[in-house]
Amino acid sequence: MRNLKWIGLFAAALLIGIPSVGLSHHSHAMFDYNKEVDVTGVVTQWVLRNPHAYLFIDVKNEKGEVVNYSIEMSNLTQMITRGVGASTFKVGDKVTAKVHPLRDGRPGGNYVTILAADGKTYD
Repeated sequence: MRNLKWIGLFAAALLIGIPSVGLSHHSHAMFDYNKEVDVTGVVTQWVLRNPHAYLFIDVKNEKGEVVNYSIEMSNLTQMITRGVGASTFKVGDKVTAKVHPLRDGRPGGNYVTILAADGKTYD
């Protein structure tokens, strides 16, 4: 009976703790979903990990200055399901990304599609 009590307490702790992890995910309110922007640049870093994959590309702005864009992508499982893997993007690859830009004007956004150097489009 004593063990049953501890098992019940453990189960209750799990039920309380697990949903809080899912609810702690950040909002996407920082992205402007009313706009889509195309940016073409050269890959400087590709990070495929949870909670989100990130693609960093150097893009020339309208003044001709090189600006590093941070493109937030989906989670690891969804990226792999879509055919995106660790070697999909390589440093030096030229890519074109359609993104929902950051609302505050910083260089970056949430990806919609990405045209990779090999001609494949990932959404």
